Amino acid sequence: MKMQDIRKIAKQNGLKTSKLNKTLLVKKIQSKEGNFDCFTSVSNGYCDQSGCIWQEDCFKLGKKSIALS
Repeated sequence: MKMQDIRKIAKQNGLKTSKLNKTLLVKKIQSKEGNFDCFTSVSNGYCDQSGCIWQEDCFKLGKKSIALS
């Protein structure tokens, strides 16, 4: 998902979007919506949060962070 779309969702939830990277912003949205703030914490290619709108980006960024570790 593009940052402009994420910022729009954040603003709809009453969140400020400045100075936050994608990961932090999505985690804030997840928390505000009453969900787990688990974005990019996927392990071994498995996530039990079916229907999550962030899942595609979560897997991509989660794999990158594991590779950098």
